[in-house]
Formats: sequence, structure tokens, C-alpha cells
Amino acid sequence: MTPPVVLTIAGSDSGGGAGIQADLKTFAALGAFGTSVITAITAQNTLGVTAIHPVPAEIVAAQLDAVLSDLPVAAVKVGMISDPAVAKVIAARAAELPNLVVDPVLVATAGSRLGEVDVVGVLTAYPCVLTPNRHEAGALLGRVIETAEEMVSAAAELAARGPRAVVVTGSELALDVLHYAGETTPLRGEPVATVNNHGSGCTFSSAIAVRLAAGDAVPEAVAAAKEYVNRGLRGGAQWRLGAGPGPLDHFGWSV
Repeated sequence: MTPPVVLTIAGSDSGGGAGIQADLKTFAALGAFGTSVITAITAQNTLGVTAIHPVPAEIVAAQLDAVLSDLPVAAVKVGMISDPAVAKVIAARAAELPNLVVDPVLVATAGSRLGEVDVVGVLTAYPCVLTPNRHEAGALLGRVIETAEEMVSAAAELAARGPRAVVVTGSELALDVLHYAGETTPLRGEPVATVNNHGSGCTFSSAIAVRLAAGDAVPEAVAAAKEYVNRGLRGGAQWRLGAGPGPLDHFGWSV
């Protein structure tokens, strides 16, 4: 059986835990054929990001053209976008990007800034599934988001800007909030005692894209992605890869 094709448009993580690398691992683990458009090359590891080299917008456009002209892309995940020109390239092709999932990557786990609010904001007006963590949601709205109640109001407010759905994730709280079809639903999970959460946001949004490509409705896709990330966190909880926050267990090696 031919697998569904899923595209990631994101930055490269040389440490392998997040970005394009996490996306492609997620696609493979969940049975999709992964394709990629690289928006930036980062020098990073578990301790942080030491350099960022944006890929020129014309090269991003050429990568996008190459994939879309030949392969039947069924879903698209967008991650790190740091250049307004790249955001415009993606926005101009939004109608050709089915089941669009936008992860507004603004700050890496270790604290390095990877994107700007005004750049990411260009894509939030499109009918995508928007997946900010609560800190990114706060940056997009210009205020601090900490409590469950604030996450609920943030999801509804961001949804009013145009996305098809919004999931505000709670990170270590294991609480996510989904706003879809006019309703807001808290999604509670079991917290995992681990520092190895590098790439969890990338993994979550990529898993949603795979499930949408497979035909799931948004609520089912989000629930499946939440469970997949939880398994990955549990599986990698005892790993010792690097001196900082390590990656998830994408393939269930340790579960």
C-alpha cells in the first residue's frame, strides 16, 4: 500500500532532536512518506543554538515547487520561519498546501530565539491547525499565558484570527487546549517526569499532519498526536543523549 505523503517546511536541527529531523522521524514512525523544504540551517545541540543560516526565499520556493510538482502531498507541517520573504512564499502557495499545520516556532527549548512574531503571524490568518505552546501563544497575543483558563481564552482568541483550529499546548502541564468548530476542549494527559523534551512541539505538530493525511478529523488527529508524544517522552525519559534536554523516542525503542 502506498503511504500518504507529508511535507515539512522547517529548519534543520544539527543535533537531530527537533526541526526537520524530528518531523521526518515522526512521519516515518507513523507510516507516512516524508518530504521536506528546509527554511534554515541551524548549528544546535541539546544545549542550544549557536548559529542560524536562513535559506534564501528563492531556494525555499524552488524546493517547494520540486515537491508539489511531482508528489501527491496530503498534509503539510510548517515549523521554523525566520524570514518574512519565506513566509510570503509559503502564504502565496497556501491554497496548494492541504491539511496545513502551523507550529509557530519562536524560541527553542534551550531559550534561543528562532522566529519573529510578525513573521509567524503572516501564516496564522490561513485555515490551518495552529499549534503554539502557551509561551508562543502569549507571544502571538502580546501577553503572558500561564494558567489553564488563560490557555482556553488564548485558543479562542487565536482561532478568531482565521485558523481552522488552534491547539495551545501546556508542555510540562500535560494539558492542551483545542479550539475547533466553535468549541474549546481541554485535553488532559499524564505528565512525564523527564527533562528530555527537545523537539516535542515539532513532533506533536508533525503527528497531527500525518493523522490528517490519513483522513482523521481534527479532534481525532490531535488526540492521536498527543498520545504519540506522550509515548515518545516516556520512551526517552531515561536517555542520556547530550548535556541538555534530550530528544524523544520517536520509534518506540525504549517503550
